[in-house]
Amino acid sequence: MKILVMGVGAMGSVYAALLADAGHEVWAVDTWAEHVDAINAHGLRLEGASGDRVVTSIRATTDVTQVGPCDLCLIATKASGVGPAARAAAPVIGAEALVLTIQNGLGAGDRISQHIAPDNVLLGVADGFGASMKGPGHAHHNAMKLIRIGELNGGLTQRLKQLEKVWQEAGFDARAFDNITQLIWEKFLCNVTFSAPCTVFNETVGELMANPEHWAIALGAMREAHAIAVAKGIPLGFDDPVAYVTAFGSGMPKARPSMLLDHMAGRVSELDAINGIVPVLGREAGVKTPYNDTLSAVLRQRESLFAGQST
Repeated sequence: MKILVMGVGAMGSVYAALLADAGHEVWAVDTWAEHVDAINAHGLRLEGASGDRVVTSIRATTDVTQVGPCDLCLIATKASGVGPAARAAAPVIGAEALVLTIQNGLGAGDRISQHIAPDNVLLGVADGFGASMKGPGHAHHNAMKLIRIGELNGGLTQRLKQLEKVWQEAGFDARAFDNITQLIWEKFLCNVTFSAPCTVFNETVGELMANPEHWAIALGAMREAHAIAVAKGIPLGFDDPVAYVTAFGSGMPKARPSMLLDHMAGRVSELDAINGIVPVLGREAGVKTPYNDTLSAVLRQRESLFAGQST
């Protein structure tokens, strides 16, 4: 399979390295020229949870037009980069290429569908998956649990099952699901609970949960998102959302959400796809969202100080 990875940061590097090591023709496209040059000169070094390796078969470029038609396009940018990546790739990847993005938050499918036929779009949710960049051409795989993938429009199709097999054979614990929207919303409730609150208070997940005032704010933000899900008729696999997000957080007390890590590094975060999208959806659904309004306003003010820095 010929695979294009758009955005070869930490997560994209893991995808590219393991898929290439499994024998696929992998092209890596990124704006970080030093990273691209290092991959072409010395290969992509990956260490950590999936083992230590240097993969030399990856073809890296800053120019997506060099890639040509492919079978699968993985968009591995942050949420804000999904739309621009889809727009850049659409003219060159071919009309039959499948496009998959694995994101936190909501809206990725809509952003891709502005440039690529929705029938070709698949979405994914990562559970317990983390990575970081050590330098150009060098990524560290921090943790890997489950990757769930599904068709944007639902259904357990043959091509989805084939894609599940591709990921599994590359060493991922990947599973195909017929209703990825439900899984995205379930993960979204966890993201809303921990992302902005941990970032506002500069706390790990465990520290947030241990502070009664901070935890009450986090649960208030989650309840707003849950009310929107109910209003929209989103099926959820649990009856008690507080118990659900509490169990999720209790399993990773030392974790820092990616939003907090971005702010610690002085980078703009995925706020607009997580807590920042709750007020937007709330207005559509007639649900008031004061907790997420306030958290988002605080973080947008902070991010205004990061002007000119890359996401």
